[in-house]
Amino acid sequence: FPKIFLIFIIYTMYTLLSGLYHYLTQKEEYYVLIIGLDNAGKTTLLERIKSIFMGVAGLDPDKIAPTVGLNIGKVDIKSSRINFWDLGGQRDLQSIWERYYTECHAIVFVVDSTDPIRLEECRDTFEKMITNDAVEGVPVLMLANKQDVPGALRVEEVKEVFNKIAVKLGARDSRVLPVSALEGNGVEDAIDWLVLRLQRNKINRPPIFR
Repeated sequence: FPKIFLIFIIYTMYTLLSGLYHYLTQKEEYYVLIIGLDNAGKTTLLERIKSIFMGVAGLDPDKIAPTVGLNIGKVDIKSSRINFWDLGGQRDLQSIWERYYTECHAIVFVVDSTDPIRLEECRDTFEKMITNDAVEGVPVLMLANKQDVPGALRVEEVKEVFNKIAVKLGARDSRVLPVSALEGNGVEDAIDWLVLRLQRNKINRPPIFR
C-alpha cells in the first residue's frame, strides 16, 4: 500500500509540475494577414520580417515568384508567436482573403508606392476589405512599400488617396508607415507597432495559447 501511495504522490507531483511548466512556457499565438495588390512586395516583406526577427537569411528577392495561394511565416517576438499569412494579390485570388478574416488578429495591407496608376484600385480593394463585418475592430497596418525607389510616393501622398475612406476604419487601431521591404528600412518599427496592437486588442480577438 505505501509503495502504491508513493507512486501516486510522485505521479501527481509530476502532473502538477508538468502542467505548471506548460503554463509558464506557453506562447500567445496571433495570426496576421499580409494582403494587397499583386507586386506590392508582400512576400519580400515576409522574408524581411523573418530575417530581422529570426536572424535567418530570407529568399533572394530575385527568386521570389508571385504568390498563388498562401505563404506562411512563423516568428517569435518577445512572448508571442506571430503567424504571418501572405496571400496572393491577383484580382482573381482576392476572394480567397475572406476565408481568413474571422481567424486573423490583424491585417497588414501593403501598398506599392511606385505605382500611382493603381493607387485608386488599391484604395477600392482596401475599402472592400475594411467594410467586411468579419474584420470589424481588427487592427490594420498599411505599409507604403518600396520607399527605397527614387520617385516613390511619400506616405502623405498615399494617405491623401485613402483619406476619403478613412472614416470607415472606425475606432480600430490603424496606422500608415513607410517601409522598404527590400532594404528593411522601417520594417522592425512597423512590426513592433503591430505586436503592441495585437496585445491591446486581446479582448476583441483573444490569442490562441500553445
